Amino acid sequence: MVRSGAALAILFAALSSPVSAQTRVDAIKERLEHANQWRDHVMVVAHRGGGLQAGKSRFPENSAAAVEDAIALGAEMIEIDVQKSKDGVYVVLHDSWLDRTTTCKGELVERTMTELASCRLVVEGTGGATAETVPTLADMFAVTKDRILVNIDNKLDPGELPGIVAVARGMGMADQLVIKQNLWNAEKVAEARRIVDAAGPGVTFMPIIADDAVRETAFLEAATRAVSADAVELIHWREPGQPMTGDGGPLFGTRARAVAARGDWHLWVNTYAIVNRTGGMLSGGRGDELAVAAGFPEQSYGFWVDRGATMIQTDEPAAAIGWLTENGYRRPYGGEEASARHASADVADGERNQ
Repeated sequence: MVRSGAALAILFAALSSPVSAQTRVDAIKERLEHANQWRDHVMVVAHRGGGLQAGKSRFPENSAAAVEDAIALGAEMIEIDVQKSKDGVYVVLHDSWLDRTTTCKGELVERTMTELASCRLVVEGTGGATAETVPTLADMFAVTKDRILVNIDNKLDPGELPGIVAVARGMGMADQLVIKQNLWNAEKVAEARRIVDAAGPGVTFMPIIADDAVRETAFLEAATRAVSADAVELIHWREPGQPMTGDGGPLFGTRARAVAARGDWHLWVNTYAIVNRTGGMLSGGRGDELAVAAGFPEQSYGFWVDRGATMIQTDEPAAAIGWLTENGYRRPYGGEEASARHASADVADGERNQ
């Protein structure tokens, strides 16, 4: 009985404890880099670090607390916004002004890091101030390193991207970043190629392509080849007064999906909301508002999965992961399965030795 109890304790510990951080981040990278092998698994990206869920009532956006929650939920990636302080330090903040997301007022660029130390992050939905201050980019990387991938929304000039990558490279995690830029013509593709070269090896570059400027799959194929894309952030615009999309638009059509299969890259859709804009503005009206506020996740997440999306960037990572899991669109990571197998073997050995 003692051996059996010990074996059961081992099983419980293995099933309840997280997989080693490095093992899981490597598994996430493998799924990112080999899209065709993982078309039956939908990866989830937590927008602004996961700080906008539940009506912006749980965490400040772009905060360590939000990121910890996204990691605990099982999200594969977070998206964070990067700007610079007055003294040239890269910081994580969405707005150029401090008013909305912190206890301070005024422009970010007018504050040094010493001055920013007094600015507390605010939970926007409740107005409550937290103990967290505006994080530096290095601070945020210290939270994410070896635990989750990071998608950089660069609020600065594109020429700053190599400098942003340099911060990660100095921390030994340049290969855990995804940098991106809007591409719509040959000149922008050439600029992206220069940024990739300047950033150095190991960094993933992701094109952002919107259907107001690009509707031909020939450009989609040329752009993805030029930067060796593992994923493409695809925008299906919804203008005010337009109905919800019925087909996903040209970038989620059958020809575009064929291009993605040939190039072995993920189709990424943005279901997150934009304040004071049409619902689902980036996803043809089929966004988080429809999935969560209206209670029709199958008409948002399910719609995009049916049209080939294997990455969803959302304000509601808990809701998205929950629905995807319940409907068979999430596959466990190998380390989790291995832990369970080892624990089961320990139980069997213990029972044999009774």
